[in-house]
Amino acid sequence: MGTFHNGKGELHGMTVVVETTGTRVYVGRCDEENGRGIVLLDAGHHDEGENGRTNREYLRFAVRYGVFKRHDRVHVQRSEIASVTRLGALDA
Repeated sequence: MGTFHNGKGELHGMTVVVETTGTRVYVGRCDEENGRGIVLLDAGHHDEGENGRTNREYLRFAVRYGVFKRHDRVHVQRSEIASVTRLGALDA
């Protein structure tokens, strides 16, 4: 028996990267994805250039070491989402 994912989407429970149409990326555990957007749990985020790092550098760090949690729960609106990718699918 596995975890019940009824209506939660195929990425439920996986750590994902949400690239937005702006300059922000989020990394967190996917709770739910639907037509309204995506809900991430225990998520971090990074804005391009923050602390002198690009989003790509931030994601490389996240692949190796994880992320600093900034949000218990964050909802990203569908209109703001450019892409959703499993963190593990990225190259370190």
